[in-house]
Formats: sequence, C-alpha cells, structure tokens
Amino acid sequence: MIVVDNLTKAFRDARGIETRAVDRVSFQCFPGEIFGLLGLNGAGKTTTMRMISTVLRPTSGTAIVAGHDVRHEPTMVRKKIGFLSGSTALYDRMSAWEHVEYFGKLYEIPTDELKQRMENLFESLQMNHFRDILVSKMSTGMKQKVSIARALVHDPPVLVFDEPTSGLDVLVQRAVLEQIAKLRDAGKCILFSTHIMREVEKLCDRIGIIHQGRMLCLGTLREILNDHPGEDLEEAFFHLVSPTLAHEPDSQ
Repeated sequence: MIVVDNLTKAFRDARGIETRAVDRVSFQCFPGEIFGLLGLNGAGKTTTMRMISTVLRPTSGTAIVAGHDVRHEPTMVRKKIGFLSGSTALYDRMSAWEHVEYFGKLYEIPTDELKQRMENLFESLQMNHFRDILVSKMSTGMKQKVSIARALVHDPPVLVFDEPTSGLDVLVQRAVLEQIAKLRDAGKCILFSTHIMREVEKLCDRIGIIHQGRMLCLGTLREILNDHPGEDLEEAFFHLVSPTLAHEPDSQ
C-alpha cells in the first residue's frame, strides 16, 4: 500500500524565492484499489508521483510504499513499484521484446521465469504481433503498451500511472484503462493521475483533488458529489478549484 503524510516538495528560483510544488499532501492507497489523483496541469500531480516513485526527493513529509520509506529505502521502493507516465522514454533501437527483457534482467529475474512472465504479458496486452518491431517504428499506442509491460515485468505490488492515456487515440485509451482495471482486480495498489474526469469516474475507487500543490478533498465519487455542489465530478471539481483560480493573477 501507499501511505503519504504531509509530503512537500519546494523549489527555489535563481533569486532564492521558494515555491511549493506540493504542499503537505496526505492520502493512502490500498491493495485492490485505484486511487485517482485529479487536477489541472501544473497542480502537483506529477511531482507527487515522482516523489513516491523515488525520482524526486521530498523536501519534507513521508511516503511509505509497500512498507518502505522513499527517503531512506529508495532501492527497496523501486523493487516494489512499477511506474508509467505518458512521456516515458523508450530505446528506439530495441524491439518490444528486447526492451521488456532488458528491464526484466535489470530486476534480476531468473531467465526461465522472465521468459514465462514476458509470454504472459505479451499475450494479455496483445503485443505478440509487434514483439519484434523496433520502437522507432512503433505507433504511439504500441509504445504505451511496451511501457506498461516494462512497468509490470517484475510483478510489483504497487503501480503508479501518471496520465497513462495522454496522447492516445480513443481505442488505445480504452484498452489501457481496461488493463488498469484488471490489475486492480488482481489486487494491485494503483495510484492513477489524470485531468480527464470521465477516466476518474469510470475507474477510480477513491479520488483526491489536488490544486496548486494542495489536496482540496478526498473521498469516493459519491462522497465528493454529496459534499460539493454539482451533478457530476466536473461540476464539483470546478466548484472546488474556481475560488483559488479567481485569486490567481491575470496572465494577460
């Protein structure tokens, strides 16, 4: 599971002025659950996920992933987590099979076990028809499937998906969301970030709305709709973030 407590990330500009990209965020995500982190672009979703994934070191606060502290046990966290974003880089000169195999070897998975895992992944993700195609020749949807297989090859209990459907066509989006739902049903603990309301409504068991680095509310879809005005999540979301937007300086 994931336990986040007062997690904060601050940056300083050239003048030494501090900006908090994430400001005392707290939440939990349990096995067999998808926790949706919803917010506008620049709200702090990606920074939060990068801290949880050990890509960024927190300024303060704690994040425990599968029993391991991201600050003090980053190597153990990486063994227990699979990370995927909409901008995950792939190696152009590797085929789909070579790419996933390479990462499986980095995780020191025994050869026979790795081969069986890969066969299962390529079958379940419907990747066999392009298993030998170089990444440089793949479509965006194919690349995203390779990224998913890479994140799953070591069978981690915790998965972090940062806007995984970004830039995908509607058919590939649907396939990716269906795969994430299957992973939840298999008992994975899944942190899912997006700014697409319909994905959250369809997929997430609980939701956290983050804005300007702060968590505005937490709960199930029903709880959020009961506690805030609006007939759907989009209206409730707008009600929550609009007071803060009104106080932002005009960009024009």
